Amino acid sequence: MSSQNVPGLAVLRANGYRTPASPLIAWTGLAGLVLAPFGGYQFNLAAITAAICMSPEADSDPQRRYLAAVWAGIFYVITGLLGATVASLFTALPGELVAAIAGIALFGTIGGSLAGALAEEKEREAALVTFLVTASGLTLFGIGGAFWGLVLGLAVRRALPGRT
Repeated sequence: MSSQNVPGLAVLRANGYRTPASPLIAWTGLAGLVLAPFGGYQFNLAAITAAICMSPEADSDPQRRYLAAVWAGIFYVITGLLGATVASLFTALPGELVAAIAGIALFGTIGGSLAGALAEEKEREAALVTFLVTASGLTLFGIGGAFWGLVLGLAVRRALPGRT
């Protein structure tokens, strides 16, 4: 829930879509409850897909960006139907190549997010620390880098003068 729905809502709101959280969380939870006996238990807002579909690269007109989500859904269905074949293809490729392809696909999203996070000069250091710690893969006490990035970013924001 927290790894996808919260970032998914953040992406929607960062792109100007003021969707209330309760109906989205309720519908994804209900879908998981109904479809869990059939193996469909992980339904969420898919933060990365939302970030890709909500970016200006999807469409310059925010009113038409929903089409990117529709096409993403169609490709998800196709991938689901051909899941074994797709998994075989990715298994046959070197892991580094798969990671590189995924990284390249996210260039626009990461660049846009960094530009937005670093735009405010008085919060630039905190945003940079948050990003770097999160991206580092740091794990302490069994807790992952996303948490520590947030904690250290907030600490930097509070510690620097004039940034309360």
